[in-house]
Amino acid sequence: MNLFITYLWKDPRLFFTVAVVVVLSISIHEFMHACTALKCGDDTAARNGHLTLNPFKQMGPFSLLLFCLFGLAWGSVPVDPRKMRGRYAPALTAFAGPAANIVLSLFFIILTYVCFKKHIGDEFAVDMLFYASTLNVVLFFLNMLPVPGFDGFAILGTLFPRFLQNSSEAVRGTVFLLVMLLFVFFDQLFRLARIVTSSELLVLEWIFG
Repeated sequence: MNLFITYLWKDPRLFFTVAVVVVLSISIHEFMHACTALKCGDDTAARNGHLTLNPFKQMGPFSLLLFCLFGLAWGSVPVDPRKMRGRYAPALTAFAGPAANIVLSLFFIILTYVCFKKHIGDEFAVDMLFYASTLNVVLFFLNMLPVPGFDGFAILGTLFPRFLQNSSEAVRGTVFLLVMLLFVFFDQLFRLARIVTSSELLVLEWIFG
């Protein structure tokens, strides 16, 4: 398996295009967490400078370095559920990130459809727009996993507080195993995301074609 950094000299156009798509998608994801938390009464992320799309703030230098080398990246935003107004505010804040990825997926697939139908750009541009849509579906699936460290766990913990209280040891002890399994089946996850994205294209063709 090639390291992602090797594409910098093998195919610089691909390297920088993928980098922009990944970094932008994660930064928007984290920005929406920060923005929603502030609207729900928690200014922790805002005070720490996360109301920005700056990837050095939303992802951090280490995450950016690992992405350039291995193609692996993540983001993080500090929140304090105790400051939020409303019982479901923490779940809403956690869901804001994945929801942003769904919106981005729809945005990119619409651009894919328009560029393909109107012959705007070359094949590479259309492929990259389709990839951007697929990537955001992958980010949605990943972040909705009910595993500590992912948004799905925070949502589940808000809706079912007893689950969060009674599962701290058992569930957290399985995180490493689940993450390892995730890497094993990552290709399958991308295939599933491509099916979703292709289905979105078919729907657009059915509506406008």
